[in-house]
Amino acid sequence: MRIKVPHTLVLMAYLMIAALVMTWLIPSGEFERTVNDIGQTTIVPGSYSQLDDADYLSPLQLLLVIPEALADAQGVIFFVLLIGGVMGILRATGMLDAVIGILLQKFADKTGWLILGGMLTFGIFSALIGVAEEYLIFVAMLVALCRALKLDGITAMGILIVGYGIGYGLSLFNPFTLLIAQSIAEVPPASGLEYRLILWPFFIAIGFHHVYSYAKRVAADPSASFLADIQSKDSTAVAEYPALTNRHKIILAGFVVVLGVLVWGIKVHGWYLVELSALFLGFGLFAAIVAKMPSGDAAQRFIEGAAELTATALLIGFARSIAMILEQGQVLDTVIYYLSMPVEALGGHFGAVAMLVIQSMLNFFIPSGSGQAFVTASMN
Repeated sequence: MRIKVPHTLVLMAYLMIAALVMTWLIPSGEFERTVNDIGQTTIVPGSYSQLDDADYLSPLQLLLVIPEALADAQGVIFFVLLIGGVMGILRATGMLDAVIGILLQKFADKTGWLILGGMLTFGIFSALIGVAEEYLIFVAMLVALCRALKLDGITAMGILIVGYGIGYGLSLFNPFTLLIAQSIAEVPPASGLEYRLILWPFFIAIGFHHVYSYAKRVAADPSASFLADIQSKDSTAVAEYPALTNRHKIILAGFVVVLGVLVWGIKVHGWYLVELSALFLGFGLFAAIVAKMPSGDAAQRFIEGAAELTATALLIGFARSIAMILEQGQVLDTVIYYLSMPVEALGGHFGAVAMLVIQSMLNFFIPSGSGQAFVTASMN
């Protein structure tokens, strides 16, 4: 018997209520902050103190915090909507279907290589330059490709999430997490690189085993999919995909150029959501022009594509509201303080293991890797 899981928005509401209750039960407190020599705001170790005059949050705050959180997360939200719009245009050009058709021919009986190659690609880019949200552009194509190979959406997201998760966890030069944390902790940049390189093949092997095992199980028995009850059972035969035309090739070449510019912009100029949104928006316009798509059709496809990701965009804002409740109730520093105490008490190798556990728990309160680095690196 399958357990009925509440809608994601309902789960978010439960977590918001839990966060509000935490502000009533947990003592308010804060660390002193300071700005270091390179302009980074960090915690002053040992400066935690409880607050006696903290504001009481009423249940009404559950409603007030949602629009505040949506405004606070506007960069990510609009990036998601713009990516959805661009994907709508790309689907209309037929380029994505043509590329999927070619990949199906090459990987029809080589799903293992597809999974491994995808995981390595996503993992390497995340490990080197901290790519994460930028992968949204690949989600639709990955899901369509996996479904056509008689897999499912979970396999597609496993390729992406497990791959980039390993890249982030065993970061080589990720500027958004590793280099920030090492700078704050005053250790040499990229120190421990050799150790992480040794771990890379082991983690990739474990991740590949899990994703591939699930993919084989779904391919052999579609009812074994966790999405068996909700996703379409239909798949498209290779012969039904359009041929790759010269216009498709030009759009595909433009996409490769965009990826190169993306890597250059992030690495050299520190581009983030605003610049990347503009980059993908420009690519969508380029694709529409090359495909000779009427302006009205392009606009309609853009709107339809953005509409498909509206729920995702809203959930991002609701998720941000959980952390904002803890911040406004001034208990987030208290949570961090008490979570860090076992690390200090254990020290050495056991302290390192405890640090891993604590950082994993902090993901629920501080989902940003850079944010965690600023908050916790100076304490460790």
